[in-house]
Formats: sequence, structure tokens, C-alpha cells
Amino acid sequence: MNVTLSPRALMSLLANGPKAIDVLETALGTGLLDALEPGPARLGDLADRFGVRPLRLYKFLDCLESLGFVERTEPDDDITSARYRAVPGLRDAVAAVVGPDAVERDRDRYPWRVLHGRLAESLRGEVSMSDDDFAWPPQTDEQTAEFERSMAVGLGPVIETAHRHADRLWSDRKRLLDVGGGDGTLAAHVLDDAPGLYADVYNLPAVEPLVAATRRRRGHPDRLGFVGGDFFAEPLPSGYDAMAFVRVLHDWPNDVARRLVEQAYAALEPGGLLVIGEEFRTPDRLAMQFFWSYFLIGVDSCVSRLREVDFYTGLLAEVGFERVAVLPGAWELICAYKPYGGN
Repeated sequence: MNVTLSPRALMSLLANGPKAIDVLETALGTGLLDALEPGPARLGDLADRFGVRPLRLYKFLDCLESLGFVERTEPDDDITSARYRAVPGLRDAVAAVVGPDAVERDRDRYPWRVLHGRLAESLRGEVSMSDDDFAWPPQTDEQTAEFERSMAVGLGPVIETAHRHADRLWSDRKRLLDVGGGDGTLAAHVLDDAPGLYADVYNLPAVEPLVAATRRRRGHPDRLGFVGGDFFAEPLPSGYDAMAFVRVLHDWPNDVARRLVEQAYAALEPGGLLVIGEEFRTPDRLAMQFFWSYFLIGVDSCVSRLREVDFYTGLLAEVGFERVAVLPGAWELICAYKPYGGN
């Protein structure tokens, strides 16, 4: 289903957002989504299977259809003969938003209510997030650990794409530096796919215990390392034939993003690989980042700028990287190589 709602219809859905979430949680928790996704599923059969009243289920499914999540065919006046099919991927999408480990549940822990009902004041600079609410960059070890834990929750799409292209990315690589690599979750998944690779996470020293915990949990005692540092205070470490910026560059202005890519070029070995993973700007990604767009209205120190993929492919070419390619997946990854003659 690919239907664009009118502004008025969309606003009705937004006004009833909590009720829509209730519908989705119920559809996920009862197992109804598992029955709808293979489809087509007959309403009468669904009512019998789940022990519910057919007319009530019809209206419940109208709620899902109004959200654009199911397709319906109704051949006659007998509502039990109506057939439904969920749009592909609906169950996984609902689990990602309202499931027990959902990214949105994690985001809701942040103090967004500081701004709620006071956006006009915030836009004028009269209401802001304090450092106790949200400091950027994090100011204490506790804030750093909490931020990195939260970021690890949203790595699923990057992990999926890196796994999908593991042979292309890592088969001839020996040492990877994951710049700003959080608690090491992504690096550990990469190591699962690349037995010949050694990976270091480069991050603020306060993150080292988190990486150590990931190392123990994921079973890479000799291949997952940590290098403490600050890319604003020192050059990136050298001696690596692969580097990654994953969900790092969008947090900084264009000139900082350029400087970091230039640092990577200087530090990489000749022929070295650079991988960039971001939520590149599309209508879908912008919608999925609504929380951060809203929350960060009150934070002047964090840019959180979703850029189009062309910004990064162009930047890589300008800096001197070659063989720039965009690898498809849940989130695209951009890969590029430093020429063997590069300095």
C-alpha cells in the first residue's frame, strides 16, 4: 500500500496517536500481526483463532488499515469473508517501536517533557535542556555510559547491513578502528563475521569499561580492544587498514565532519577502507528521527544533522578517497578507499 494521506487525515491520526499505539501493542501482543503478515487472512478465521468477536475485530482492523498497515478486500456483505494482509515487514517494525526492547521505549526515558508545551519559549532560547537533563558532549562518566548504552539500542540496521556485506568489507582487512564506536557492540558483530580481523574502539576513556563488558559478553577476548582518546584534541590513531564512523558525523557541523574525514584519510594505511554509516536523510529516516529532532530543539551544542548520502560521497571524493560506493541495506553504508599512493 502506497497512499499519501491528506494533511487533515494525517492530523487526525496524530491527534489519536496514543490510541494508535494501543492498537499496535495489542496487535503485536496477541499475535495478530504474525497471522496478518503472511496473508491473506480471512476475518472469520482470525476471529475463531483468537477468540474475539468478528464485528469488533473488523473495527480493530479498520484502525490498522487507517494507519496504512493492512490491505483489505471485502467481496460481499458478510464481514467474516473480508480478507486482510499486512504490509511487508509490519511485525518487525511494530516490535521495533513498541516491543519490549524498542528504540522508542529507550528514547522515552530522556527528559523530553522539559520542552513539552513550551516549544515556543524553547525556540526563542528561553527554555533549554540543562546539563543535568542532557549534556552534549556528555560531561560525566555516568552521562557518557548512559548515552553509549542508549546508542547501542539503535544499531540494528547498521549491524544488518554490515553483516550483509561482510565479505566485501572485511575479507582482506586486518585492523579496524571504530571511531566513536560506543560500547563495542558494532565492532563485536563485525568480528563475528570476520575471523581474521582485530578491532579497536576509539572513544573517550570513560567508555573503556563498557567495551570491556562487551568483550567479555561477546567472546572476543583477544580481538576487541580499546583506544582512549578525543578526536577534538588529537589526531586519529594510525596503523589501521580500516576505519568506521557510524552515527558519529551527523552530530557535528559540516566543517567538523570534513575535518574528521580528513583525519581518517591521513591516519589510514595506503589502500585503507573507510566506512560511514548514518541515517542518511530521506522522508522515512527523518520521520524515524522525529524524537531527536524534537528533543534537541532545546540543545544548542548538538547539531544532529541528517544529511543526504550525496554529501558524504562528495566529501569522500573531495578529500581524496576513491572507489566510493553505497552499499544497500536497512541503513546504507558508504565505503571508500585511500589510494595506495595517498599520503
